[in-house]
Amino acid sequence: MLGLYRQYVLPHLVDRVLSGPGWEDWRRRTIDGLSGTVVEIGFGSGLNVPHYPPEVSVVYAVEPALRARRMAEPRVARSHAEVRHVGLDGARLPLDDDSCDGALSTFTLCTIPEVEQALAELRRVLKPGGVFHFLEHGVAPDASLARVQRVIEPAQKLFADGCHLTRDPRDLVERAGFRIVSEDSSYAGTASPWTYLTLGVAEATAA
Repeated sequence: MLGLYRQYVLPHLVDRVLSGPGWEDWRRRTIDGLSGTVVEIGFGSGLNVPHYPPEVSVVYAVEPALRARRMAEPRVARSHAEVRHVGLDGARLPLDDDSCDGALSTFTLCTIPEVEQALAELRRVLKPGGVFHFLEHGVAPDASLARVQRVIEPAQKLFADGCHLTRDPRDLVERAGFRIVSEDSSYAGTASPWTYLTLGVAEATAA
C-alpha cells in the first residue's frame, strides 16, 4: 500500500505543496546563474523547468518516480532547454566525468538514502569550475524546534518517502568536498519544522 502511495499519490502532494507564488522566488534565486549543461537530481514534476535561465542548454534529469516524470511533460514541452531523463538514482549517475557545467538540487538532499554518494557523484560529473546550486530544508537553528523535528522525523520519513527533517544541507555539501560560495539560510515565512531553508551555491574543491 505504501508503495502505491509513494508512486502515485506522493508526487501530486509534493507538486502541490512546493508550487505556487510563495516558492517561485526561491526557485528563481536558486537557479539563477546556471548555464550550459546541467544535471538536476530530484527532478520531480519539473517545477524548476520554467525557471531555467536562457543560458541553460541541456538538463540531465534524474528522477525515480514515473508519475512525477509524466507530470513534468507539459513543463518540459514548453522549455527552451533540452531535458533528457538519464537515470533514477542520484547516487549512480550514468554520466561521464567532467561532463556538466552545473548541478541542481531542490528539496532533494533531505530524501536521498545515499546522500553522501550522491554528492560525490555530482562532484565527479562537474567540470573543473562547475557549480552546484541547491535549495534544501533542514535542521532548525532553534533548539526547541530542532527537538520537535527529531520527534516527528520518523513519521515524516514514513509518509514523505524518506524525507529527513534534521539533515544539515550546508554540512553535507561541505563534507562532500564542495566550497560554499554563497549561502542564504532563513525561514520561509513562519518558523516550522519544514521551513528552515538553505539556498546555496558551491564549487568543488581540488581532490
